[in-house]
Amino acid sequence: MAATVAARTTDSPTVGASQPDPDSASASRPSLPNYQWAELIGAGGMGEVILAHDVRIGRDIAIKRMRGATATPEALERFVREARIQARLEHPAIVPVYEIGTAPDGSPFFAMKRVVGTTLAALIASAPDALQRLLRVFVEVCQAVEFAHAHGVVHRDLKPLNVIVGELGEVYVLDWGVARVLGDGDTAAPGDIYSLDGSTQAGATLGTPGYMAPEQVRDAATVGAPADVYALGAVLFEILAREPLHARGLSALTSTIAGVTDGPAARRPELAIAPELDAACLRALALEPAARPSARELADAVQRYLDGDRDVAVRRGLSAAHLASARAALADGDPGRRVEAMREVGHAVALDPESTASLELFAQLMLRPPAVLPPGLEHALAASDIATQRRQSSVAVLSFAAIAVFLLAIVGLGVASWPLWCTIAGLTAVMALAARMLSRRSPGPRDMMLVVIGNAVLAALLSRAFGSMIVAPVVTAVMALSLTSYPQLISRGKLVIALLVASWLAPCALEWAGVVASSWQVVPGEIRSTSALIALGSPGSIAILVAVNVLEIVVIGLFANALAASRQAAQRAVEIQAWNLRQLIGAES
Repeated sequence: MAATVAARTTDSPTVGASQPDPDSASASRPSLPNYQWAELIGAGGMGEVILAHDVRIGRDIAIKRMRGATATPEALERFVREARIQARLEHPAIVPVYEIGTAPDGSPFFAMKRVVGTTLAALIASAPDALQRLLRVFVEVCQAVEFAHAHGVVHRDLKPLNVIVGELGEVYVLDWGVARVLGDGDTAAPGDIYSLDGSTQAGATLGTPGYMAPEQVRDAATVGAPADVYALGAVLFEILAREPLHARGLSALTSTIAGVTDGPAARRPELAIAPELDAACLRALALEPAARPSARELADAVQRYLDGDRDVAVRRGLSAAHLASARAALADGDPGRRVEAMREVGHAVALDPESTASLELFAQLMLRPPAVLPPGLEHALAASDIATQRRQSSVAVLSFAAIAVFLLAIVGLGVASWPLWCTIAGLTAVMALAARMLSRRSPGPRDMMLVVIGNAVLAALLSRAFGSMIVAPVVTAVMALSLTSYPQLISRGKLVIALLVASWLAPCALEWAGVVASSWQVVPGEIRSTSALIALGSPGSIAILVAVNVLEIVVIGLFANALAASRQAAQRAVEIQAWNLRQLIGAES
């Protein structure tokens, strides 16, 4: 809310604070020639600010006068000193003084421009997201303070409450009552106290904890321009971090003396504060006065940000620091620090997109697999393998279901060997159950080898259904296609294939040795196959053969499609990632 104020003085309250009763104040007002009293707009322990009308010129002004008839000589001297300091500083951001005089009762007063606006403290609290506007105000404050420094005046009580932003955007730096004129004797008397609540009480001439520089806490009488720069840094910190630099009250003195180590970016990382603003703020808050910039230099740093001329040198320096951290993390040899390295190099690229070294390390980390996988990456790859295994197991369940249908159809045609039929049916059920379990959990290598052996035995038994030369090779090939695609068996692919080849050769070898009856023979112009399982010759035999071949085609197609889908998804992910990296490093697409 906008309020009518006039350069708030050493004893004026916060704008918008409760005011004294105007009627009680007016009873003690002397009659001043050429001015008509209107209303009380501010009061404190030493004086009051009154809205008045200058009848000679016809304009509203603000008058500040001493409050109380028994002011001490020191208080009167301080009051007049404030008026003279403010009057000598002719700057657009410093409220002009029109007249300094004495009332008929002997009390001093001075007339100044009436200011209507809102304190910077209220703007920070009500519009924390309006960073550009707040920074523009801050630049004007810095320029006004630089003007005062050039004229030998140190404010000593800069804070958001002492900055007014007018209705049209004009900025005013108020409350020059505790200012020090360099070269003059300081007027601070022993026993003076600090201003703790944002308003300044009688005798509070040293400043406000939380905005005072460390050297000002120790000896306010000797501080120079760097003390004001520290206060400006505290104000900038509050604008950027949306919270005060130090705690309120006297406890701020301890943290002030200790020094500031973390800037607004470290305090509030979620706000993504620009590094050049963070660095400028930290420079202004340096513990040693000589290490701080001037008010003009601070204003220029913020103005460069507002103009879009980012501090390239600062960004490059920060980028180089992040790049060095990334390389150190990689050189450590700890796989767990690879994530740290990737984050650090990501920061380096973001700060300096033109850094060839950062881009090369970024591409290396993204495209070249590590020798030892970090725990997080191992977990992600294991999860991917489990997803593939479950997908393959689901298709395997369908293949065993097809064998079950085939066995049921045999019952209708006539079973030549029930022991063989029961053995195949039992093993098929076991393998189907195993495939079902694999689709729900992650097995170990030993479990998978048992599955391989079970499939090999089933393939050997099925060769007795139509002979080793008709159905058995295709069934065995389906099993090889399925089993070698399991992530747990990819590295053991040759062993799996060898076991399945052995499962086909074993029945042939037993037949050649005469251990079991031969299931096939070659005669001139023919290959004859004999089934030890099915009573062939019935009309349904041809239908069974056709159905078996159709099922083989379908199952092989499903397995191949599942593998192709997994391969395509992986390939597309790699290509998308590679394309994104090419855009990032500026390579041709």
